[in-house]
This record gives sequence, C-alpha cells and structure tokens, in this order.
Amino acid sequence: MNLHFISGLPRSGSTLLAAILRQNPRFHAGMTSPVGSILLAMLSAVSRKNETAVFIDPKQKRDLCAGVFENYYRDNPRPVIFDTNRLWCAKLPLIADLFRESKVICCVRDVSWIMDSIEKLYRANIFDLSGVFGFEAGGTVYSRVNQLATSNGMVGYALDALREGYYGEHRHKLLLVDYDDLTKDPTGAVARIYSFLGEKPFVHDFSNVEYEAMDFDLALGTPGLHTVRKKVEHIERPTILPPHLFQRFQEDAFWKAEEKRRGRFHFLRQT
Repeated sequence: MNLHFISGLPRSGSTLLAAILRQNPRFHAGMTSPVGSILLAMLSAVSRKNETAVFIDPKQKRDLCAGVFENYYRDNPRPVIFDTNRLWCAKLPLIADLFRESKVICCVRDVSWIMDSIEKLYRANIFDLSGVFGFEAGGTVYSRVNQLATSNGMVGYALDALREGYYGEHRHKLLLVDYDDLTKDPTGAVARIYSFLGEKPFVHDFSNVEYEAMDFDLALGTPGLHTVRKKVEHIERPTILPPHLFQRFQEDAFWKAEEKRRGRFHFLRQT
C-alpha cells in the first residue's frame, strides 16, 4: 500500500487539498477518516492499561497497529492513499516505523484567520448548536476562541502537534502547504506536492473542484464545515473578530520565521 497523510491545522485547506488530489484517478483522499481514532484505540488496547496485554509481544503490537491501516484500506482500488487526520503530526515516529516511504502534507494558515474562519462558520449557522463547542448554547466569541486555543481544543491541539512534528527528528517527512499559497497559486502548490511525493504530474481542474460531507457536518451541528467551493480562488475580506482578539494569534505562525531563515518550505525535505 502506497500510503501518505494529510495533517496540519484546521480550516487551512485540508479538505480542499483532498478534493483536488482525488481528481487524480490514482489517488484516494478525503476528510478526516476513522483510522486515527481506531489506531488510538488499538494503542490503548495493547498497552498495560489492559491487563491481558502482557501476552502481546512488541512485534504483535506493531503488526496490530499496521493492520489498522492495511485492513481499512484493503479494498480501496486506488493505488495511492492519503489519510487525513490532525493527529498525524504527533505520530511521526510511528508513521516512520510502519511506513518508511510515507510523507505528510501539512496544511497551515495564519492562526488568526483560522479562528476567524471557525467563528464565521459558527455565525453562519446561528440556529444550530455546534459540536465543535460541545453543543453549548451560551458563550461569546471570546469563550469560543479560548476553547479552540487550549491544548485540547480544535486549534490548540493541532498547533501543538504541528510543532512536535516540525521540530522532531522526522521533520523531513513533512511538507507544509500554506492556505494562501494553495488558493492563490494552486498549480504551483500542487506541483510542489507531486514533486515532494515523487509522483508524476497530473493536470488538475481548479475550476471544477467539489467535495462535501453534509451528513457528517449536520450531525456535528456545523453545516458547511467540509464543503468546498467549486473554483479554487483566494477571497479577500475583513476579519469578523474583535481587533485585539485577531492580533492575539498573529505570532503563532512559527513556520514563517523558519521559512524566512532557511528558504521556502521545501527545506523540510532535507534530512
């Protein structure tokens, strides 16, 4: 199985990227899959938390974890699989051990605009309580943003995981793709991804990109969470966040300092 991963920050183009990649008939890609959750459950089951795990040797543990991926994708007819989950940046040692040739495409975006995007989606569904915020009816933009920013929050966890992978020993497996680059120059951004993966170029139609997961989004109380516009384009607009709240996260794009210091994102390919 030729397996790669899509990870990074929420509201940063991972669903858009998956929608683009799946145009290639060799590629399977989509929104967050259940594989990550199943893997975590497997790791828990083979740990000493389970008293019978004493009968499971290290090779069996490894094989059981590898089996989660292999069995889930066994019947998928496409030869190249992209599995999406924000936790993969925090699991690079496991990925490197199980799938030595696999790469991780990390979608990133200024954190201020991520917070803005989630708040905009929240306000677009004012009569739906969102599972993103525990289906709470109260709260303010401040409490919502604070909840997102914690280490267990939707954005804070993903940002911590990205930092872990970015500064870890397997960072050469990562390619960062900025949301602005993807929407302003999709041809160039996708070409860099193909080069990073060692895949033959494919002509994508960036004016006819479609993806939605309406049943999932409705169940989460957040319609539109995984809906992709047909045309890939960059849309400028003012933020809807209070100015001081928007400015609070402007220094969190740590990768930009590295980009400036070492050159464009392709430096991450170096060992």
